[in-house]
Amino acid sequence: MNAEVILIIGLLAPLIGAVGCLFVGSRRPLPDGVAIAASTVSLTMALTLVALCANGSVHAVHAGSWPAPFGIVLVSDGFSSLMMSVSQLVVLASLIYANRSIGDRLRRRHFFPLVLTLSFGANGAFLTGDLFNLYVWFEVLLLSSFALMAALGGAKARLGTWTYVVINLISSLLFLVSAGLVYGKTGTLNFADLKIIIQNTESAFLIESSAALLLGAFAIKAALIPLAFWLPAAYPLLPPALSSLFSGLLTKVGLYALYRVFAMVFAGDADFPHREILFGVALVTMIGGVLGAVGQGDMRRILSFHIISQVGYMALALALFTPLAIAAGIFYLVHHIVVKANLFLVSGLVEKHAGSSSIQRTTGLLHSAPGIALLFAIPALSLAGIPPLSGFFAKFTLLRAAVEKGDVIAITVIVAVGLLTIFSMLKIWRAIFWGNRSDKVSPVPRSMTQTSFALGLVTIFIGLACAPVFELAQSAANGLLEPAAYLDAVLGSGNPKAP
Repeated sequence: MNAEVILIIGLLAPLIGAVGCLFVGSRRPLPDGVAIAASTVSLTMALTLVALCANGSVHAVHAGSWPAPFGIVLVSDGFSSLMMSVSQLVVLASLIYANRSIGDRLRRRHFFPLVLTLSFGANGAFLTGDLFNLYVWFEVLLLSSFALMAALGGAKARLGTWTYVVINLISSLLFLVSAGLVYGKTGTLNFADLKIIIQNTESAFLIESSAALLLGAFAIKAALIPLAFWLPAAYPLLPPALSSLFSGLLTKVGLYALYRVFAMVFAGDADFPHREILFGVALVTMIGGVLGAVGQGDMRRILSFHIISQVGYMALALALFTPLAIAAGIFYLVHHIVVKANLFLVSGLVEKHAGSSSIQRTTGLLHSAPGIALLFAIPALSLAGIPPLSGFFAKFTLLRAAVEKGDVIAITVIVAVGLLTIFSMLKIWRAIFWGNRSDKVSPVPRSMTQTSFALGLVTIFIGLACAPVFELAQSAANGLLEPAAYLDAVLGSGNPKAP
């Protein structure tokens, strides 16, 4: 198969699986098997694209053979294929975990088709080659997440759902308005075409006003402070399989959009619009998120605030805007998607075993369930940045990028937030895993622990094989900062607009 066929199969596999789940109904094990098979196919295709794009090559599919910028184009480069592969890994893990953890209520409300539709939207967002279709794919993803949250019961869940829906609809409105302004000013929304028009214009105002709206829209979706309060209001209410999926995908698609649009499309030689604002917002997000985590009394609320804090690290990498910083940010994305998804899966194991993830009610799991304690320790130590796990190399490369740029403020915040992250992880360990053994415990299904164990192995692998993984991140960063191959694949060497 050529790269274009692989790209199409990887994109459409979740959609075909979602339709298949609807046909087979909600009774076990049919929808579970169909969903897992579809996600496995998509993951396999994504990993194949990573191998094909590792040398810096870019592959594009023009829908209906319409040439860009007039037709819809799907593009696979180092960045999109890497993000698609790690996201599909989390989708697959969440589906396997959900097989034994979700109740009949969610099954009857089409849990598996909705998860696959969400996965389909994420794939499309990573692969799209223009701004308007990025908006469309965002809406596919968000509508699926709205439906999944609406299936939850209880007053708290309804309040969290409304908060999540309203804030994300505001974000979508900002996104749509900014896309319209970009089109009105430039006459195109194709990323490659926009890049050429913007780099050849002398009017900074042409893009700065639209870039401000896009920054706000993507900041809401990525959960950057002060636009992040929807996340801790919603994520702790979800079943662990869903909170794992949401933490791994939703904010990371927002970060992907920030990197794609601001590091590639809007970027000049050494800057992009509103970089200083993003720098300040990233620092505040790092500090506010970790302080919020330290003050929580429930494992899943601590983890939810840590999503915000860690998003700040990745936004800071973009704001530093050096080749090393961008590569560090992409490596951080890969590491964090796996680690954070696994931590939420472990929180589900804790709740299944002890009946609660509250640090006031749960104790002694190190004695009653040492396996769960180990499964928590791996991603927790990685999140805290302890070597030789993936989080250490993610923070080390970002710190090195800040040192090379001589940014004392960034260096100080990176180190301080890292120390507070260690403190909050120790807080969970001391309260939930240390202490006297509790007799009120229940067995945990083996498939749930095996899923968490598999993601733990991936975290260890990324840490031990950090050199080849970081080389993929560097290749992806080079593709963003020097997009000649991207422009050529999308516009074609015969196109008069191509360089």
